[in-house]
Amino acid sequence: MRRNQTQTPLYDALQQMAGRESVSFHVPGHKNGRIFPERARSFFGSVLPIDMTELVGLDDLHAPNEVIKEAQDLAAAFFGADATFFLVGGSTAGNLAMVMAVCSPGDKIIVQRNSHKSIMNGLELSGARPVFAAPEFDKSKGRYTAPAIHTIREALRQHPEAKAVVLTYPDYFGGIFPLKEMIDLAHAYDVPVLVDEAHGVHFPLGSKFPAAALELGADAVVQSAHKMAPAMTMGSYLHVRSPRIAIERIRHYLQMLQSSSPSYPIMASLDLARFHMVGMTEHEIDLVIESADHLKGILADGPWEVLESDDPLKITLQARSGLTGDALAQAFEREGIYPELSTHNQVLMVHGLAPFTKTAHLKNAVKRIGAQLKFTANHAIMKMNVLFTEKLTELDLDYQTMLERRTTQVPLQQSAGYIAAEAVIPYPPGIPIILKGEKITERHLQLVEEMLQQNVSFQHRSITGRITVFE
Repeated sequence: MRRNQTQTPLYDALQQMAGRESVSFHVPGHKNGRIFPERARSFFGSVLPIDMTELVGLDDLHAPNEVIKEAQDLAAAFFGADATFFLVGGSTAGNLAMVMAVCSPGDKIIVQRNSHKSIMNGLELSGARPVFAAPEFDKSKGRYTAPAIHTIREALRQHPEAKAVVLTYPDYFGGIFPLKEMIDLAHAYDVPVLVDEAHGVHFPLGSKFPAAALELGADAVVQSAHKMAPAMTMGSYLHVRSPRIAIERIRHYLQMLQSSSPSYPIMASLDLARFHMVGMTEHEIDLVIESADHLKGILADGPWEVLESDDPLKITLQARSGLTGDALAQAFEREGIYPELSTHNQVLMVHGLAPFTKTAHLKNAVKRIGAQLKFTANHAIMKMNVLFTEKLTELDLDYQTMLERRTTQVPLQQSAGYIAAEAVIPYPPGIPIILKGEKITERHLQLVEEMLQQNVSFQHRSITGRITVFE
């Protein structure tokens, strides 16, 4: 059924409710914004009136049949899904639900090794037995990208009983790969493909962007609306279009994993993010891309290289010899310019879905940064390409055995040969270097040490010098 994409049913219902003369004897405790610290009212005051609960007319995220259902159906029509679910716990909630919906304890599942930690957490919660497909190392970009098609082919040949193939498309830097070829290959085995498309919510905007995963035939796709579209933080979508995945299982796990008191402002922002993208004309999209190109031209004058990206809105600066990504990011931050992330050798900047306006400030900042960093001392080059040496690997302990094994702590630099009882995760981007259940190698430790020396942040207490392992 063709739907009127100019509607915003959930936002409209909240707006109407906020405009009524009403008395709140319900949660939340700020009582439509009446009770709130005065010092913060000027910032929070405009959004508190729509921070509602499941009142009559506002529907229920976990059993939607009114305005939330209408808003989700509009999103499904726009993105080309059989069903779309609003996520208020970020793409993390969607990735967990996708994996758990297709796997039972002991089931094999083929997973891109450099997937986000939320995928790995989903594997552990499901009790699956993952087969990890190693990504290829791109020397020109200095980082791992995606598995080669022959790696996925061999994984399916060895494990035709796999319950799914899990891939990340695009990567954090906007890089893509032959996803359709991999999907077609998996479907030949009647195996569904789950895609973490956290950074590709804007791909349905047309030919100026890469093709969206759902368009290429993926069975289930998670998108972080808040990353590239104008949605609030934690606002994401989960789309399903497949006879191979039971939508009711997705729904079941989402109601387990997501809050029973979901944020109405976040959900309304998902309704509005879809509305915003629907309303973008081809001319407006062209202006956005022209703006990104202009931004790249300004940045090209600094002591770094601007790398090409498949996504025109992702801008990666490659540090030249003698600089690190962390040093570049800190220099920008001192100028009041905040990049998305930095690695040992790169800085990522994300252009939004509107033309950039502060070009004069950026030009002046680039000049100052160039002068500041000109004489930075040389740093050792981090050997990232030694990490994933085997194309297909499995954990050294399955998740059930891990539950039964005792753990201990050992000094990190003496842990080679032990099996990790916790993941070691640099953040961002949140891709584990060492997985829980994986044997720790000297290569792992060398890379962790190099990253620590270059001030890379870890979501892990190993930065204190110890790591939890299985006895």
